Amino acid sequence: MTQPPRPRGRPKAFFDKTDQNTVQALDRGLALLERLAAKPGMTLSDLAAESGEAVATVFRALVTLQGHAMVEVEEPGQLWHVGPGAFRVGTAFLRRTKVVERARQPMDRLMRDTGETANLGIEAGDEVLFLSQIETHEVIRAFFPPGTKAPMHVSGIGKALLAWYPPDRVKRLIAAKGLERFTSLSHTSEGTLLRDLARTRERGFAIDDQERAEGMRCVAAPIFNSHAEPVAGLSVSGPAFRMGVSDAGRIGALVRAAADEVTEATGGVQP
Repeated sequence: MTQPPRPRGRPKAFFDKTDQNTVQALDRGLALLERLAAKPGMTLSDLAAESGEAVATVFRALVTLQGHAMVEVEEPGQLWHVGPGAFRVGTAFLRRTKVVERARQPMDRLMRDTGETANLGIEAGDEVLFLSQIETHEVIRAFFPPGTKAPMHVSGIGKALLAWYPPDRVKRLIAAKGLERFTSLSHTSEGTLLRDLARTRERGFAIDDQERAEGMRCVAAPIFNSHAEPVAGLSVSGPAFRMGVSDAGRIGALVRAAADEVTEATGGVQP
C-alpha cells in the first residue's frame, strides 16, 4: 500500500496569508521577547502599556516564556529580562553560518592591532544585525552587543555592504527605509549617500564618520560569499578622539585585510 507523502514543513494552506495562519498567543509572546531584547529590565505594567495588552494577558505570556527559560524575573522590583533559553535559541542562528567562527581570530587581531572594538554584522530586514563583537580594554569604547540593529545608511558595516550591492537593490532599500537623520553628518539624500558608496568601493572600505552617534567613528569592509556577493561585514569602532580621520587609511587597510581573510576562509571570492 502506497504511503501518503510526509509533510515537509509547510501545510497546504501555507500560501494562504490570512490571519488563520497566525497563532495569536505565540505572536504575542514573541513580541514581548523583542521588547525585552530592546529594553531589558521592564516591569509587568510597562510591558502591558507598551504592548497595548491587558496586564493579565501579558503575565500569562511571561509565565509561559519563563517556563522555557526564555525570560526571567529579577527581584526586587519585579523586573523582567530575556532569559538563558533565548540565548540558547539565538546561538542556533549563529551556528547556521561558519562566518562567525571564522571571523573570531581576525576580529581578535583587529582589536589588538587597532586598540578598538571589532564587530561582525550582516543585513537582516534591511538593517545591520550585529552577530559578534570583541571589545577593546579601553574604558571609553563602542558597544554593540549581539542582536543589536542599526540602519544601513549610518553604519560602517551597512555602507560596506551597500557599496557592493547592485544599484537597484540599494535604491529599493532607500525607498523602503528612508534616510533618517541621526546627526548633522548623517546622509539624508540619495545623491550624497551614493557618492559615499562610490568612494567606499574605490578605497575598499567604508567610513562612518559620526553619522549615527556624535563622537564615534567606524571603519568597515565587506565579506563575500562564493558568488562574490557581500554577505557580512567586519568593522572597527571607537571614539573620534582616538580614531581620527587621518587614521582611517591605516585602520581601513587592516579591516579590509581581515575581511578578505574571512572571505577566503569561508570559501568566498572577491568581486
